[in-house]
Amino acid sequence: MSQVEPNPAQPPRQVMSNCPQCSASLAVLRIIPGKAGAEYWTMRCTKCGGIHLDIVKADSPPATVADSGDVFA
Repeated sequence: MSQVEPNPAQPPRQVMSNCPQCSASLAVLRIIPGKAGAEYWTMRCTKCGGIHLDIVKADSPPATVADSGDVFA
C-alpha cells in the first residue's frame, strides 16, 4: 500500500492516530477524496481490529493511495 508523502511546505493534517476504544495505533487502510475539500480516512486498529473513519480537510491536490481492493489483507 502506498503512503501519503508529507509536504514540508504545509502543516500535517490532524488525523486520529490512536484507537478511541483501546488506545493502540491506527493503520491507514484507505483515503478517499470527498466534497468541499475533505478526505475520508479509513483506519483499522492494530490491536482490537476496530474500523474508524476520520474526515479531514484535504491539502491540495488530494492524496492518492493505491487500493488493493482487499480491506482485510
